[in-house]
Amino acid sequence: MKRFNHIITGILCGLLLPLTFLWLYLNNFYPGDASFFDSLRQLWGHVLFGKLLLLSIMPDLVLTFIFYKMDWFKAGAGVIAGMMPYLIISIFMFT
Repeated sequence: MKRFNHIITGILCGLLLPLTFLWLYLNNFYPGDASFFDSLRQLWGHVLFGKLLLLSIMPDLVLTFIFYKMDWFKAGAGVIAGMMPYLIISIFMFT
């Protein structure tokens, strides 16, 4: 059986995990009965949205640590690469 060590898998995990975390966080902790997309529309352009994006990157860092401990370095590098768009957007939301 081949080793599970693909950069594409890491990139997909790096792109989908923050969205999943953001969806769970907004559905459980955001006040009001707005849907996920309505909540994002309300937060877009505010400093709070940048902070939420930074918070949603944290599960990616945990997944990268897990991949590195299991010696799946390409998958860990893919997670870091998939996390970069969220990091760049969150940095520009602070300004």
